[in-house]
Amino acid sequence: MSQHRSVIRREERRRNRSKKTSRYHSTRFRLVVYRSLKHFEAQVINDFENRTILSVSSRDKDLKSILKNIKNKIETCKTIGQVLAKKAKNKKIESVVLDRNGYPYHGRVKAFADAARENGLHL
Repeated sequence: MSQHRSVIRREERRRNRSKKTSRYHSTRFRLVVYRSLKHFEAQVINDFENRTILSVSSRDKDLKSILKNIKNKIETCKTIGQVLAKKAKNKKIESVVLDRNGYPYHGRVKAFADAARENGLHL
């Protein structure tokens, strides 16, 4: 089922508005969030080199054993936030800019960001 053009334009405007302050930051990398109905993904991107530095997803095979017992999507996002913060510390990344990709900052996105903050990542 295709969406109406005005709805698509509105979503694109919201997405681009949230990217205005997060892209091409001089001192920090960009943390991009993607959520679908079942999964949640996050990537740390260097915009100047157009490279993904690290990524974490609920589809990752090394996280399947951890996420198998979790039945709540918000808890899944909290776990992904913790894992991402630990991976970022291993790569010596301390602060990033959150790019919520047009998604509202509540629910799963907020749970992910709070979990990343609690584990030492500065957003």
